[in-house]
Formats: sequence, structure tokens, C-alpha cells
Amino acid sequence: MPTLPKYITRYFWGDDLKTLSFPKHSTYITRTLMDKGDSRAIKWLFHRSDKKTIKKQISPKMNKKSINFWNIYLG
Repeated sequence: MPTLPKYITRYFWGDDLKTLSFPKHSTYITRTLMDKGDSRAIKWLFHRSDKKTIKKQISPKMNKKSINFWNIYLG
């Protein structure tokens, strides 16, 4: 059984969902959701991390539009 909600797992179709967990893979999960997640996924993310922690996960590997959005949104 996955440790992530079903509506989150759709963003990780290429991963082993039995071993993917937020405590162990928070950076990967956060960056993926910031880059590709919908509003429900982002709401889930903000219930698990604070803005400061999420802001630290902004990566040059992310889509430029995502980077710009998160830099503005998170200040």
C-alpha cells in the first residue's frame, strides 16, 4: 500500500510507490509537486512542510515557469 495519497501518486508513475515516502524522499516529492502538482497536491504539500522549507527546494532543474511562480509566491 502506498504511503502517499492516491491523488498524489499519479505524479510518480515511474517510481516504486511501495517504498516512496514523504519522510524519506521529501526533496524529490516536494520538487515534483512544485513542478507538476495541481492545487490539491500543493495543499497536501503545505500540510506537510512550511513555506521556508518548500522555498529551499526550488531547483534549477524545475520548469522555468514553476521556478518563477514559486519565487514570487513564496517571496
